[in-house]
Amino acid sequence: MKVRVLFVLSVLSLLVSWTTSDPVLTGFLQCLPKQPQSAYPIFEAIYTHENTSFQSVLLGYIRNRRYSTLATPKPLAIVTALHESHVQATVICAKQHGLQIRSRSGGHDYEGLSYVSDVPFIILDMFNLRSIDIDVADESAWVQTGATIGELYYEIANKSKVHGFPAGACPTVGIGGHFSGGGYGPMMRKYGLTVDNIEDAKLVNVNGTILDRNSMGEDLFWAIRGGGGASFGVILSWKIRLLPVPANVTVFNVKRTWEQDALNVIYKWQYVAPKLLDEIFIRAITRLKNSTEGKKTVEVSFVGLFLGQRDKLVPLMNESFPELGLQLRDCFEMSWVESTLFWADQPIGTPINFLLNRPQGPPNFFKSKSDYVKEPIPKQGIESIWQMMLKMDKVLMQWNPYGGRMSMIPEWETPFPHRDGNLFLIQYVTYWVEEGDETLKQHLGFVRKLYEGMTLYVSKSPREAFQNYRDLDIGANRQNHTEFETAKVYGSKYFKGNFDRLVRVKVMVDPYNFFKNEQSIPPR
Repeated sequence: MKVRVLFVLSVLSLLVSWTTSDPVLTGFLQCLPKQPQSAYPIFEAIYTHENTSFQSVLLGYIRNRRYSTLATPKPLAIVTALHESHVQATVICAKQHGLQIRSRSGGHDYEGLSYVSDVPFIILDMFNLRSIDIDVADESAWVQTGATIGELYYEIANKSKVHGFPAGACPTVGIGGHFSGGGYGPMMRKYGLTVDNIEDAKLVNVNGTILDRNSMGEDLFWAIRGGGGASFGVILSWKIRLLPVPANVTVFNVKRTWEQDALNVIYKWQYVAPKLLDEIFIRAITRLKNSTEGKKTVEVSFVGLFLGQRDKLVPLMNESFPELGLQLRDCFEMSWVESTLFWADQPIGTPINFLLNRPQGPPNFFKSKSDYVKEPIPKQGIESIWQMMLKMDKVLMQWNPYGGRMSMIPEWETPFPHRDGNLFLIQYVTYWVEEGDETLKQHLGFVRKLYEGMTLYVSKSPREAFQNYRDLDIGANRQNHTEFETAKVYGSKYFKGNFDRLVRVKVMVDPYNFFKNEQSIPPR
């Protein structure tokens, strides 16, 4: 007890230098070490503007340069939690002192909502909480939310050559937001989404209490598996189900330009890709490139994964999708974990420890939007969109096929509702490296015009959207004020009929709306 009292006194003495800057921040900082949960020293996890490392810690997990400018609002402090008790203390003290929390695991929120706010706020950085405990015998794993997808893949492969998990293609994405938003990857058609394979979770609620599935109840456990954890608490960890994969899988990347009949191939893709064997996933990425004559053209990359060997894949593809012209020389066999590097756009043969890399800071500016397609787009529609793209710069469309397991799961089973009846998900992206307001305006105009041009061909009433491709254009509650009608607009696009149940859960667990952001679930 004496040691603890001395520790608290030493921390409070170190906080004296901060007491003259902001009384609210001072109160928050002095509150942290007083919490009974803080058995582990929290002082070394705190960064304020007076700390020389503040800027590097802030920028380290910002993945979009649109939110790393001088004009971007900055947090009063960053708590880089070193223990679960630090999360509890941060929630309790932020609530007591009227500060908003933004929790960040990998920093990939497309609109920066995990690290930007218009009101005084604290970033709760989870990147230190990254432990991964694999239980091959139980075919399960506990994963803390600060871990990355790549780290999870690496640890699974370290323990088993015949298990995998259906998460995303970008290895640096944090587990926290990816899982809670309904993350998907190239095994989606076989095994569904991340949230379809979660067995338990630990969460810090608005009172600073750690809950698991049993103590939180099935309603809250339902809500955080696709409804976004940031509306309901701070997710600490997930228990996931490991799934069987063959010792060898097959990947390919077949490219066709407009001049090489790409239009006919992608038109047929719409009919074929959602109906292939569940073990086959073929993403179609449409982007601009310069032709051999130096003219701008459209190129489509058909990037595929088959949970099996190429000798079986090629005959299947030639029978069902001859337009692609897949050949044995296009196909590469490798282990499942090696295929995750291929999907991360790394050269074949890249060592798997690449999955452990954590690059710091934002590489470029970007803006993304999303759509769902329920009926094949006619050729003239695709052609008109391509003509529009040719007048733009640094834009792409990514088409991801549904069907398979995705069509078998009811849309109400998790908050993620985009299931049967969808042919594919579209992601629109524009990206750039040049700074300046005019460049920003130009590229935002590109992606918004592309999105508008697709209106005739995508879902309607509502025009559905994927929450993990965050898009504030579809509706947002600004200036810390939550309007239910505004939330219902973006909520119906992300969650369809599940929005109402998410609101009921919010009322039960956070009635005063402590956990909120511009697109959070309101308590009505």
